[in-house]
Parts: sequence; structure tokens; C-alpha cells
Amino acid sequence: MNFQVTGLGLDKMKLDSPQSFLDQEEVEEAEDGQLLEPEAWRTYVERRNALQEFLTSDLSPHLLKRHHARMELLKKCSYYIEILPKHLALGDQNPLVLPTTMFQLIDPWKFQRMKKVGAAQTKIQLLLLGDLLEQLDHGRSELDALLESPDPRPFLAGWGHVEQRLADLSAVMDSFLAMMVPGRLHVKHRLVSDIGATKIPHIRLMLSTKMPVMFDRKESVAHQDWVSLRWFVTIQQAVPEQFELRYKLLDPRTQQECMQCGIIPVATCAFDIRNLLPNRAYKFTVKRAESYTLVYEPWRDSLTLHTRPGPPEGPASCWLGKLGPSLTAPSER
Repeated sequence: MNFQVTGLGLDKMKLDSPQSFLDQEEVEEAEDGQLLEPEAWRTYVERRNALQEFLTSDLSPHLLKRHHARMELLKKCSYYIEILPKHLALGDQNPLVLPTTMFQLIDPWKFQRMKKVGAAQTKIQLLLLGDLLEQLDHGRSELDALLESPDPRPFLAGWGHVEQRLADLSAVMDSFLAMMVPGRLHVKHRLVSDIGATKIPHIRLMLSTKMPVMFDRKESVAHQDWVSLRWFVTIQQAVPEQFELRYKLLDPRTQQECMQCGIIPVATCAFDIRNLLPNRAYKFTVKRAESYTLVYEPWRDSLTLHTRPGPPEGPASCWLGKLGPSLTAPSER
């Protein structure tokens, strides 16, 4: 992205659109008050319109809101190391192009060190993105205040500073957009140990992103003694994924109720948990199953559901309540 702010070409700017002029009443008021000479007033109008154009196109509230939403999404993503031959682009790997023998050649201890480097690099990148977005928000507020000033003279006197701020904010936006995409990992040491006469493959490490796993809050429902859970990923992977579903009873009252919890591996995006206690609150979390290449996963979605009240307690219901939860996939219902 190149905003081409430097210089702004104000002496050549065309002012033939209706938005290029201030309201006629404002012009007459300024001229009647003799705040500026006519030539100075024209310069003020041109520069004010240039600033408005920047704030409505390059730094609009809608654009900043969209960047904030993308930033929140990045905070929920999972980050992985991708091991690629140098001739491949990120996302092109498949079992035929990248055989599992590639991992067999890599020193496991060195790879674990690189995973820590990848986690640190991801955290730093997210912090820098947050700082850059804060600079853009602050810059827009600062420039908005200039437009709201009723006296044009300070605006004209400080125009050099305004031009510099526009150029700085354009550079910040460029840096923000460039940093939105995870990049190459910086490797200081060889990952492949000395393997004698075998030719060492040329590989490179990249950080990749997977969209967060989130519960479908409309389709996940609680019944009297069981729940039906559904979740999804915004961008589905080409290869089927494995998930880890966790659940636990909130505020257990007895030692037996403390057993109402568990970790369930799931190969689909739906699952039912049965034999729960009626009229009680349960917390559920879902995430991708642990992967060897995972470096950073700061967030996992959680959902609290309250089972419906059951019939009045009797001997039979008390006996059933002692049974632990049973786990079924939706197809088994």
C-alpha cells in the first residue's frame, strides 16, 4: 500500500467536486470576520479538503473497525511451523511433495527450540500489531481535532506538521498490513544434524495461521440430562482435523459430582454428551488436537450451558444421578 502523501500536490489538486468546498455559510462567515485573506482562505480550503480525503479513504472509521476485527481474530488463531522445501510456497505442501522423512531428518531437540522461537516471534508480532493499530487510532483522533478547530490560522501555521503526520500514518498503515501475515522464521542454526554421506535437503521454516475453532451457539443446546454440541472453523482445512472437547460440571456439591468432567478426542464438528445432571451448569471448551508443529495457541472457545430441570427426585432418579456421563456422536442418537 502506498498512500503517496508526501507533498500532496496541493497546488495541482482539482476542487470541482461538491465536497471540495466548505459550506457556503461557513465561507461567508469566515470572510465577514476577515480571519484570512482570500488567497490564504483558498489555501486553507484546499489543505482541509486534502486532510478530509485522507481521513475518509485511507484512515476511515470503517477501515479501522475492520482492522480491529482482524486483530481480534488473529489473537484467537493457532500458529504452526510449516517445514517447506525452498522451491515450494506456503500452502503447497502435500504428502507427495513433503514426505514424512523430512521430520525424521530434523533434530528433535533443535526443532523444539525452534518452536519456542516461533512462539516468541508470534507473541512479539501480535504485540507490535496492537501497538501499530493504537497509533492509527490516536493519529486519526489527532487529525479529527484539527478539522473541528473553528480557527483556520493554527491549521495553516502547523501544516508542515500535518503533512509529516500524514506521511507517518501512511508508513504505520503499510507496516501494519505487512505484519498481518505471519512470515518466515529466522533460523540461526541448522535443524538437520550431520547425516554423513546423505545429502542434506534445503528447507525453510514458515509460520502459518489456522482460524480459531468456535462453538455454534445457535446449534449447541442443553436438554434435561444431555447436551448436543456443534462447532466450526471459519476456513475449513483440506485435510480433516482432530479436535479436543473438554467439559466439567460447575460448582460440584459432592465428591461424586466432581467426576462430572472429561477430555474427549473428536474427529467431527459435532458431539453429544449424555447422562449429565439436570438443572446444572456445565462448561465446555473445544480446540484442535495437539500437533507436533503447534507453536502458539493463546485462545480456546468456551461455552456454558444449563441443563433443564428434571422431574421431582425419587429413589429411581437418585440412582440414575449416580451414573457418569456417556459420550455419543450425533449419529448414534
